Amino acid sequence: MSRPARPVSRQPAVKRPQSPSAPRRVAKAPPAEPKLILFNKPFDVLTQFSDGEGRATLKDFIDIPGIYPAGRLDRDSEGLLLLTNDGQLQARIADPKHKLAKTYWVQVEGEPTEARLQRLREGVELNDGMTLPAEARLLEEPQLWPRNPPVRFRKNVPTYWLELVIREGRNRQVRRMTAAVGLPTLRLVRVKIGDWSIEGLDQGEYRQVPARL
Repeated sequence: MSRPARPVSRQPAVKRPQSPSAPRRVAKAPPAEPKLILFNKPFDVLTQFSDGEGRATLKDFIDIPGIYPAGRLDRDSEGLLLLTNDGQLQARIADPKHKLAKTYWVQVEGEPTEARLQRLREGVELNDGMTLPAEARLLEEPQLWPRNPPVRFRKNVPTYWLELVIREGRNRQVRRMTAAVGLPTLRLVRVKIGDWSIEGLDQGEYRQVPARL
């Protein structure tokens, strides 16, 4: 006599907890008091508020909480840096698609012939592609604060000043552009971004202006 088949045990299905849906990104509300700061950054100062290596930072010059750089300026460059507490304004200033004109005074080694200037005006081939056309012209030596440390010159090589206006923001772009046409940069000062300028600001000084683009 055959044994009756054992009933198949049916365990209740275990319900897996549903993974919570990813939180939606909520646009940060603009600050109650938007601020925009123009700062004349000295040479050898980092465009950040802290550094673990003891180097000079923005904190050594600016004591305003909650503001951040809108764009960057290399440690070995000088001049205009914008800072704001408004994230949307910061993004619009820093985003290259808005093509804010940036004006630089550039001390170069060598003679800026018309052919070299024309190459800058037409765009220069760099290792990351062709630059947009720039505005380039010879400039009388501007009256600037002394740089510390001073620029090192070669006695037998002449130096000149250029005014260069670009509408991009590639890494070390101006230095690479002048080098590409045979004019190494010795000193680089950003004097204007859009309609904002360092006029009236000595090195290390800042002022607050209306926070609008």
